[in-house]
Amino acid sequence: MTGVSIGDGQVTVAATLVAKGFGLDEQRLRELMHAGVITTICETGEGSDAGRTRLNFFYGNRALRLTVDAEGELVEPAQIDFVRSVKSRDRRHGPDAATE
Repeated sequence: MTGVSIGDGQVTVAATLVAKGFGLDEQRLRELMHAGVITTICETGEGSDAGRTRLNFFYGNRALRLTVDAEGELVEPAQIDFVRSVKSRDRRHGPDAATE
């Protein structure tokens, strides 16, 4: 069990997995997600990536990307630091991001 389940058109990720990736406790993660400070984007693979799903969690200047197969098993977990400032981010990555 990786903490990711996929079924009935829904993807569920265990809070512990994301909290650990950002160095937060679960309660703080939930608070930040509820406030819109941590946001998500889910991408479905096509072509050679068919059957894979990439889950992107954005927090400040960081992104936690989890790539899983159709069973929810992690294929390519990674945390990537952004170099762009928060103010230059796209609006979809948080309520305080500026429009460009």
